[in-house]
Amino acid sequence: MIKNGTRLQSQVCDTQLIVVRSSEALDDLRIGGAPAVPIPLGTQDPKVDSKYTVDAFAGGTVMGKRYVAADGAEVLVTRAGKGSLSIGTTPMAIKEVKPLPASD
Repeated sequence: MIKNGTRLQSQVCDTQLIVVRSSEALDDLRIGGAPAVPIPLGTQDPKVDSKYTVDAFAGGTVMGKRYVAADGAEVLVTRAGKGSLSIGTTPMAIKEVKPLPASD
């Protein structure tokens, strides 16, 4: 099982992320249709080949946004890319921002 705080990257685009809330489902986390892989320590700019992005998973990611899975798994995108996030073939959704309470 992937642990909270684990840094992962895509094999097919520039996307990088951090696991915020882990679950068993993250073992099948995919970016651009390819499995996410850990970022090696000391790596600043990983080499990727975007020609292998699966078209069905080429929706892209947004830097700074949190993505959630149906089972509660949550990741934070630290570098945007062309591949979209999914658990297997099920797309992850952008987490809705909770509005702050109004102050009078």
